[in-house]
Amino acid sequence: MSAPAPSMFTPAAKAMAEKLGLKMGRANLDEFAATLIQLAQANPNTVAVTSDSRGSGKLGPFGQMLPKQLVEVGIAEQNLVGITAGLAACGKKSFGVSPACFLTARSLEQIKNDICYSDVPATLIGISAGVSYGALGSTHHSLHDLAALRAIHNLTVVLPADNFETRHAILAAAKSPKPMFIRFGKAAMYNLHRLDAKFEVGEAITLREGKDVTFIGTGETVVHCLLAAAQLAERGLNCRVLSMHTVKPLDTEAVLKAGRECKAVITVEEHSVHGGLGEACAAALVQAGVSKPFRIVGIPDEDTVTGAQADIFRYYGMSMEGLAETALKLLK
Repeated sequence: MSAPAPSMFTPAAKAMAEKLGLKMGRANLDEFAATLIQLAQANPNTVAVTSDSRGSGKLGPFGQMLPKQLVEVGIAEQNLVGITAGLAACGKKSFGVSPACFLTARSLEQIKNDICYSDVPATLIGISAGVSYGALGSTHHSLHDLAALRAIHNLTVVLPADNFETRHAILAAAKSPKPMFIRFGKAAMYNLHRLDAKFEVGEAITLREGKDVTFIGTGETVVHCLLAAAQLAERGLNCRVLSMHTVKPLDTEAVLKAGRECKAVITVEEHSVHGGLGEACAAALVQAGVSKPFRIVGIPDEDTVTGAQADIFRYYGMSMEGLAETALKLLK
């Protein structure tokens, strides 16, 4: 029997989360599954399509409760995208659920043509994204998906940071007349938002104000940005934290505001440093003529170290401690 994976949060990070009053929620994937059940119960035209992934996609209860609204295609991701697109074209609100690494590599042509070029209101759910598969290694890591999907016309790309953003992203997808891709990991996430928070696709959410450094995080890196900002506050630095849940279309206004008002900008993503959030933000700043110290924190172009997701985050400086250290170096 294998040992349990190490916590995503060190004892110091957990203590900081407690100081901030953060409460641990469930995995965003669990929030997605619960929200999808509610939508499907209310609307029988809501369907889920899986590629032998109902277990890892947390759709077991969905299949038991609503068996006629779940389509299983087996390990055939290209077929999954085609069927998801076809159902959407026939008036269904279809959600195609598959591991992000395979969904966005094996099926890129189908995403491009069957969904985006055909302009059908289908939603693709990339599960176990980033380095969530941990020790299974690079074959199962999804560190290319943002770069590939940002280059495809007519596709909105969303990475929720917590349960609140997850629920509202799925609700938005259910109403959207356009294609969407939504990406989830597997770890339980702290709840980051107030109950009165506002979520709009394409609009970053400011979690903390500051004018020394802005951390722009996306997906499950956002909580580490918030904890790093709190740690830096104890050293007299005021750091802004943005949850850039929508990578495409990018909230360029929020990026430029951060670049103009703060001394430095750091982007953080569970993705390659090439082609993702960081390069999108850098392009926005450069094209607007905004020049500030800038750093992209992500996975470099190398053979990724093998280990649990938490180990990989810490190795590449994506934890609270690593991000705080990066900010201090950038301000020197």
